[in-house]
Amino acid sequence: MRAVGVREPGGPAALRLVELPVPEPGPGEIRIRVRAAAVNPTDTVYRQLGPAPEEGLDPPWIPGMELAGTVDAVGDTSVAGTAPWSVGDRVMAIVMPRRRHGGAYAEQVVVPADAAAAIPDGIGDAEASTLPMNGLTVVSALAHLALPPGAVLGVTGAAGAVGGYAIELGRAAGLTVVADASAADEELVASLGADVVVRSSRDPREEVAAFRAAVPGGVDGLLDAAVLDAGALGIVRDGGALATVRFWDGPAERGIRVHPVRVRDHLHDGAGIARLADLVVRGRLTLRLAGTVPAAEAASAHERLEAGGVRGRLVLTF
Repeated sequence: MRAVGVREPGGPAALRLVELPVPEPGPGEIRIRVRAAAVNPTDTVYRQLGPAPEEGLDPPWIPGMELAGTVDAVGDTSVAGTAPWSVGDRVMAIVMPRRRHGGAYAEQVVVPADAAAAIPDGIGDAEASTLPMNGLTVVSALAHLALPPGAVLGVTGAAGAVGGYAIELGRAAGLTVVADASAADEELVASLGADVVVRSSRDPREEVAAFRAAVPGGVDGLLDAAVLDAGALGIVRDGGALATVRFWDGPAERGIRVHPVRVRDHLHDGAGIARLADLVVRGRLTLRLAGTVPAAEAASAHERLEAGGVRGRLVLTF
């Protein structure tokens, strides 16, 4: 089968089409014929750095954490908790690339049966592939923040895929959402449901000042999709909470709780993906596809993502 792999860490040109054996599903697993795999910042980091030596993974390394396609093989379904998938079912799933079989950038991918959820009718594979990891990231962040209805949620990087889901899921949870945007993205962020839109800045001091002008006491909780890390602390009120997406965990200040979101904690949360899909069907969550790119041109997708300005997710097609 074809896959997009990395033999040596590097820039986008390090991505190459490779031929790999077709993986076979074991007990409690399914194999998916992949039609679409979303391109995320975590994929570019994996391409740049490769696995840690202690992970013991031989190249080529296959990036990708979310995908959509059709079940084409089912392992032993007698395993407790195995979802009742059948060959031909359309599914989306989350997958960890730091494993022997690699990630989502492949024609056929084996995942635990409970890592997948059905794709509702009317949703295309490309759109569906943008939901599992990005959606569960926000679900996890909101659970860590534990804000009551009516509390103020701040969102940095609000025009991106994670930020956009944060706005909509925050509103669905009854929160007041204050989100940042550039002048070009202000209309987009407002259309996603932000109650207040503040001007974003690459300078954390200006970002803090913009949020504090809108919420003088600081937001109750912040999802830092812009990866400001320590620079985002000033946005949060004393005793508030901060959810980070690149493992930054402090030190904090003023009694602020810091919660790094680790998506690997949700690699068996197909039920959570299904709940997100229901919100999409009900019009409460918007799937944002920035464009599709043939898998053979994966390097160009990584180049576009790293250049900035992508709104939604680029998706590789197989």
